[in-house]
Amino acid sequence: MTTTGIRTVSVAASERPAHRDGNVLRWLSAYTASMVGDSVYFVALSWAATRSGSPAQAGLVLAVGSLPRAALMLGGGVIADRFGPRRVVIGSDAVRCAVILAVAVLLLVTTPGIWLLVLVALVFGAVDALFLPSVGALPPRITTPGQLGRVQGMRGFAQRVATVAAAPLGGLAVAVGGPAAGFAVAGVLFAGSLVLLMAVHVQELAPDEKAGTDDSAWRQLVDGLAYIRGHRVLAPLLLVAAVMELGFAGPANIGVVLLADQRGWGAAGMAWIVGGFGVGAGAAALLLAVRGRIGRAGAVQSWGVVAGSIALGAIAFAPSVGAAAAAGLCVGLCTGLGGALIGALLQTVTEPAYLGRVTSVATLFTVGIAPIAYPVVGAAIGAWGAEPVFAVSAAVSAAGGVLGLCSSALRRAELPS
Repeated sequence: MTTTGIRTVSVAASERPAHRDGNVLRWLSAYTASMVGDSVYFVALSWAATRSGSPAQAGLVLAVGSLPRAALMLGGGVIADRFGPRRVVIGSDAVRCAVILAVAVLLLVTTPGIWLLVLVALVFGAVDALFLPSVGALPPRITTPGQLGRVQGMRGFAQRVATVAAAPLGGLAVAVGGPAAGFAVAGVLFAGSLVLLMAVHVQELAPDEKAGTDDSAWRQLVDGLAYIRGHRVLAPLLLVAAVMELGFAGPANIGVVLLADQRGWGAAGMAWIVGGFGVGAGAAALLLAVRGRIGRAGAVQSWGVVAGSIALGAIAFAPSVGAAAAAGLCVGLCTGLGGALIGALLQTVTEPAYLGRVTSVATLFTVGIAPIAYPVVGAAIGAWGAEPVFAVSAAVSAAGGVLGLCSSALRRAELPS
């Protein structure tokens, strides 16, 4: 059956396990290619900015893209719900591909000024504000509710694979051909993602599930926020995510770097701790991908946040690199499982017509809170040392899990069988 060029997923196909469903695998491959392309783009942009301006100007280029991404994220969720996530994700991926390939060509023939790179970063950040809510809203439309836990596990594992693959790929491209080659590789990855996304088939919303799509964009945004606020599971679930990220983002990123420097562990020590994070989170995602479902998901994700936060605080008190890396492994396992379950629960309990807006709010917490946390945590560690800052941050992060445990509706929330 074809409706406006989008084929409805057949019942027989949608009942296949997600890891055997070609439609899901096309979406996952597109998402992975896009993730790798994002990272390669960032490496190329960093190198081009460093070559074109002062260190302060290079820092400006790298930071400026986060502004439109955060400012427009909620609007991106409205657009995803208004026009459908498939259309929006394909359109935004096409724009990213065209812009990045155009920059690659431009870098071959000239040396652009720093302000052109600022413009590229702004455009890329604005397009990301459309892409991220839309790509996150697709899974419930390409598989059944019972497969959403497995899809989130597969997605989390793909993120870890992309993180591992992207840095050496971007570095190699820039080393061989300069920033132009880096942008070209990123553009090719976005093109591959675009082709795969165009082959993904989605379920159409029933007429009664499209209520409110004729309202103004502002009315839709207000309606989406009211929907979240009044939802017995979504409201505490997003509160858990926000509070956890507030305490977690700074120590897990800039804090680990400063801790390794203060202890004399160097870049190798930092790499071991960050590697522990990645291995733990990848293992947690793989567990969910294999099992497909974790019982008492609402309670487990909250306890995972609490346990991961305690392990995060322990990193600063570890007597050696090995102990810190082991604590990092525990952080990745616990928060990785908690994060994957948060994503699966979010997509399970949200009505289809609100998925874009709900996803945009959840994404805003990660792209909006982290840039605020980095300078605060960095300044605090410089003033008081790593131990008290890690301890306070861990307490804040753990408070998110405690808030989740205080909600009876969230504690009892389950993933579909």
